Amino acid sequence: QVHLVESGGGSVQPGGSLRLSCVASGDTVSRDCMAWFRQTPGNEREGVASLYTTRGITYYDDSLKGRFTISLDNDGKTLWLQMDNLEPDDTAMYYCAADPDHCGLRPQYKFWGQGTQVTVSS
Repeated sequence: QVHLVESGGGSVQPGGSLRLSCVASGDTVSRDCMAWFRQTPGNEREGVASLYTTRGITYYDDSLKGRFTISLDNDGKTLWLQMDNLEPDDTAMYYCAADPDHCGLRPQYKFWGQGTQVTVSS
């Protein structure tokens, strides 16, 4: 079992930055793959970035690469999402996810956090 708790969301003006964190606890094997997703009302959850933690391989949504960066603390317990040059279209609920096998950007992860809201508005 894996427990995930996100934080760091908030309101920011366009062009600003936010850094989301996800503190993970529980079985380490079950979080070999960790990811960030986002979702807006009425839409499907979409993958933002993912990390194959044991190999250090990252995957990004092509439209976000260069503005968002996923990383993991050395202790393997905190997943980060650095978001720069934010745009109003980045407004969404952001979720942390973990899975023992699936490392891509499809929402097929076994474990999910409760989410943290990001709002980009002037």
